[in-house]
Amino acid sequence: MLQKARHVYELVGKLNQYRHEYYNEDAPSVSDAVYDRLYDELEQLEKETGIILSDSPTQTAGYRSVSNLQKVHHDIPLLSLDKTKEIHKLVSFLKNHAALLMLKLDGLTIKLVYENGKLVEGSTRGDGEDGELVTHNIAAFRNVPLSIPYKGHLVLSGEGFIHKSDFERMKDTLVGNDGKSYRNARNLASGSIRCLDANICKKRKISFCVFNILEGMDEFDKDMRDSRCSMLSVLENYGFAVCPYVPVSSDASAGDIEMKIQTLTELAEREDTPIDGMVLRFDSFSYSESLGRTGHHYNDGIAFKFEDDTYETVFRSVEWQTGRSGEIVPVAVFDTIEIDGCDVSRASLHNLSFIEGLELHPGCRILVSKRNIIIPHVNELKFMENLERGRSQDITPAACPCCGQPTRIQSRSGDKGRIIKTLHCDNPECGSRILQRFVHFTEKKAMNIRGISEATLDQLIQIGALKSYQDLYHLDRYRDQITALEGFGEKSYENMIRSINNSRNTTFAHFLTAMDIPLIGRTASGILDQYFHGSLRELELAAVSRFDFTCIEGIGDIMSRNIQEWFRNSDHLLLWRGLQKELNFENGLDVKASREGESVKRISNPAKDAGIRNSKASHHMNETTSNRFAGCTIVATGKLQNFTRDGINDKIISLGARPGSSVTGKTDYVICGEKAGSKLAKARELGITVLTEQQFLAMLPA
Repeated sequence: MLQKARHVYELVGKLNQYRHEYYNEDAPSVSDAVYDRLYDELEQLEKETGIILSDSPTQTAGYRSVSNLQKVHHDIPLLSLDKTKEIHKLVSFLKNHAALLMLKLDGLTIKLVYENGKLVEGSTRGDGEDGELVTHNIAAFRNVPLSIPYKGHLVLSGEGFIHKSDFERMKDTLVGNDGKSYRNARNLASGSIRCLDANICKKRKISFCVFNILEGMDEFDKDMRDSRCSMLSVLENYGFAVCPYVPVSSDASAGDIEMKIQTLTELAEREDTPIDGMVLRFDSFSYSESLGRTGHHYNDGIAFKFEDDTYETVFRSVEWQTGRSGEIVPVAVFDTIEIDGCDVSRASLHNLSFIEGLELHPGCRILVSKRNIIIPHVNELKFMENLERGRSQDITPAACPCCGQPTRIQSRSGDKGRIIKTLHCDNPECGSRILQRFVHFTEKKAMNIRGISEATLDQLIQIGALKSYQDLYHLDRYRDQITALEGFGEKSYENMIRSINNSRNTTFAHFLTAMDIPLIGRTASGILDQYFHGSLRELELAAVSRFDFTCIEGIGDIMSRNIQEWFRNSDHLLLWRGLQKELNFENGLDVKASREGESVKRISNPAKDAGIRNSKASHHMNETTSNRFAGCTIVATGKLQNFTRDGINDKIISLGARPGSSVTGKTDYVICGEKAGSKLAKARELGITVLTEQQFLAMLPA
């Protein structure tokens, strides 16, 4: 089958080349008879294999357009991976388990869904939880199978990208929405995949490589289905281009891995493939599943990032910016340089300790990079050009650059025992802190109030129109003052009000993110949204009752403590309840309860009450002596036959127990499925009762 799949690729490539020569260059290299024979051969082979590629000459229906990109929710979150730049960390990551080392393609992550052998949906990764529907553009990719032999439900993830040579040919003739030329292939690929017109996407030469199976293939032999390597080989048989990889043995050394990285890097160079690192991921799907996830990334893989390119420039000064938390962050100002196609003249200096290590002085030369190709970052001092070395005290402000209040130096522990010093403004009425809180509230990941800039927010604060978040929803009181502002008029005002009113329709996760609880950002809010089934009231009840949020996978000790402390503040509770009255939530339940003036009650069993609220856990049971699990902490590990990961946690909650994310001395039971990993070993080490899935089911109360 693999040979036939590859022959499909060869014929498509040949025929497309012959068509290009005939139509675009007026210089055909083969006769019409040869072309027709190869075309008939391809058509027959497509019927035999069920594989039809998106750029096959047999697909001539044209490409459609859409009016907008619809949102799509990812049932299985497309999270990132933890990162490292040190090979020895890849070795320690293996922990005696075989893995695959794969190219980390530099493009846009795409999810594909197939039903009954046909492509039915394509979407972008987005924020990991929600992406955008781009099905119309997938047919315009170079090499995505629109039809495959597999007839079951199949969900895959991979990368859409543009080969480097293709980008070099196109870059000077294309411009983005800002009217400027694209300066790197990654941005062009991202913009092209999200085009509304598939005819435009077609011209951008997007290629696709699959790197993961999210759902499907369950009917395959158990051992084969558990091997990532085996299943990727099956996908090759179905006509997919698989992201290049090499196997890594469980006992691989740093030298072994370094050689494999070099081999893959050379392969990427030969094949003209854009990459920004490597990915090491375990071969066993069941072992991968047992490792779980954090709020940010899955624990079954790690990304090896190449060292960032550095650029030399001249340091001029430091600007200090007061953030919404009160931390005053130093920013380096230097002679403009171009990094990855962007003009850069400012970069993060992180904290006081970092500055002390550099001993910056105006006129010295520095090296700047874009950390992870995103955030401009000063790497190091290069040399001093015989200038006298400056000291950090010379440039550290004694007063907040915004409000003038005295600054405070705070120390905390960092990695490897380092002490990190940061500068703070403790004035809660500091104008910069207030402004940045409003900026956060209006951001896309929070209330998503589009088109309202930081400068506009500052103007509204200055005229007294904004003192609290609720004021945003009553700006009609200041219509005359706002329309009189510089740069404003009736149309600008109406557009702003329309955008604000649109934000009234929101979700649990966006609202919680907007509240700015320390460390509770978009990802953690999504986790809490899922756990509390979209009920803000249930979250509030749990928080004021000192519910231990660490029982929720992805929520750690500090995050749990921050939630509890935030809700203990009466001002925060007033904001929390009052603002909900201005908004319309997806389920409509929270705002209804709020408007009815329900008071906060202390709940006797927060874990139980927080978990039992939908059809999956609606059979609330009375605690009896036959329920030996009530009040216990239970950890599930390995692949279970009767439960999904969420399903077993819901079942545990319905028993009045707490689902744990890790095995500790406080764990009462561990439910062990197939191919359990380190949690099982830890349970045995601690002498914790281990139950098979059948034993657990047999012990359930009647």
